[in-house]
Formats: sequence, structure tokens, C-alpha cells
Amino acid sequence: MRILITGSKGQLGSEFVEIFKNENLKALSHSELDISDFERVRKFIKDFKPEILINTAAYHLVDECEEYPEKAFLLNSIAVRNLAILSSEFDFLLVHFSTDYVFDGKKGSPYNEDDSPFPLSVYALSKLCGEIFIKNLCKKFYIVRTCGLYGVKGKASKGGNFIERILRKWEEGKELRIVSDQIVTPTYTKELAEKVKMLILKGAPSGLYHMTNEGECSWFEFSKKVFELMGIQAEIKPVSSKELNLKAKRPKYSVLDNRNIRLVGIPDFRQWSEALREYLKERESGR
Repeated sequence: MRILITGSKGQLGSEFVEIFKNENLKALSHSELDISDFERVRKFIKDFKPEILINTAAYHLVDECEEYPEKAFLLNSIAVRNLAILSSEFDFLLVHFSTDYVFDGKKGSPYNEDDSPFPLSVYALSKLCGEIFIKNLCKKFYIVRTCGLYGVKGKASKGGNFIERILRKWEEGKELRIVSDQIVTPTYTKELAEKVKMLILKGAPSGLYHMTNEGECSWFEFSKKVFELMGIQAEIKPVSSKELNLKAKRPKYSVLDNRNIRLVGIPDFRQWSEALREYLKERESGR
């Protein structure tokens, strides 16, 4: 397979680079290929002729998106629109990633792919617009909604993932104040990449797929489990979303039901706690 991966240096992109390393692969970071540069992207696609484009590039700093909506919509909506147009023009499968944040959290039970989105933030709205462009302009596509990603690349990145941030705070002796009223399913990027590969190899129908680890927890409960599995005694204070005074609104409940991957015969993800256990072992081994 001829595969192009955009955003290849990030947590998720790096997993796809590893899992498809034996294919005819081009893996490009944002600095190497800015997906908002339509003509440059078009020329690269015309020359390389990918069968599959896996787009992991995005502007996902949720609170910053409130300050810089133009950047959010450029990268998460307009650039995705351009990829959708190019997918139809050059006949490749577009694999794109969206977010649990497209929902408002009022349902109170896991969201399936038929539930109506209601975004609460600029980030969420920009990601939903990207989904809409793909659905309307693309012939062959997988839109994958996921949640709370963490992977080994987060250890090396400047911002890190949620796990790396709380561990860094603990190491620096800072107070750990973790939100307890947002219910999510943190998802291990390695397992997500493996399941997406299954989706591709099965030739599953184009469409929207929810893909997260199983179960649900608050970020406070997730944090406690991180320290428990690492054998660390840490004092963690549960706080409300209101107390944190974040710029962007988050849904209080954004657990996803992976209904559509079950319908096409993809095995269930592991429970979030089991996936976290493997991540911490992988992190310790320094892969």
C-alpha cells in the first residue's frame, strides 16, 4: 500500500509510522507539509499518488482555540476540506480523526455514531466542520472520533500528554488539582492505530467510527490509577470544571460507544485501565 501520513511526529502519527513501516510509506510532520497549504499538498499527492492518506495533523490545544479561532478553523476545517477535495480528485482513502468533544455531554450515556453533535467550544466546532466537509466532499473516507489520547511520543513532546503533565507536576512538587466532573474514556494511541489498521485491511465501508478504549472514568479517577499502577503515593485534589476556570467549555460526559466498529467485525478495545497498564510498561521500557 502507498500510504501518506500527515502530522507524523505526534503521538498518534508516530504510531501509524511504526505500524505501517513495511509499507510504501511517506511520513511527514507539520513542518515538512503544512496541510493548510493546498497547492503544496496537491503537488505532493499528485507526485506520490497515495492509496491512503492518514491525517493526524490538527490544532488541538482546546483552550488556545478559543483565543485563535482562525487558526483552529484553518487547520481543523479548511485544511480538512482541502484533503477531502483531493481525496475525490486523486481517488485515495482519507482517514481523519475527530473528537468526543463534538457532543455537549447532556445524554449521560455513551454516544453512538447516530447521536446528534452539539459542540460547546471553538475546537469542537472546528472539528465538527471538518467532519462535515469530509462527508460531503469525499468518496472514500473513515472519520474516527476518539477521546483523551496518550502515547509514548507524548513523553518526548514539549507539551506532553495528560499523563506526562501530571507526572511532571508531581516531580516538581506542584499541587495536583484534577477535574472530577468530566467523564471520558482515555485512549491509548498504540491500540487505536492497531484498530484503524484493521478497519483499513477489512475494507470497511466509508463512514463515521467511534474508537476508544472501553469503560469510563473521570480525569481524577484516571490520575489516581496512573499513580497506583506506578506505585507512587501522590496527593490528588478533585476539583470541578468551574473551579479550574478554563477558557473552553468541555462536555461533562463524552464517553463514546464503538458501535460501528463492532458491526464491521473489529474486536473490542481493552478496558481503559488495562490499556493504561500497558502504556506505563511501554513508557518505562523507553520504546
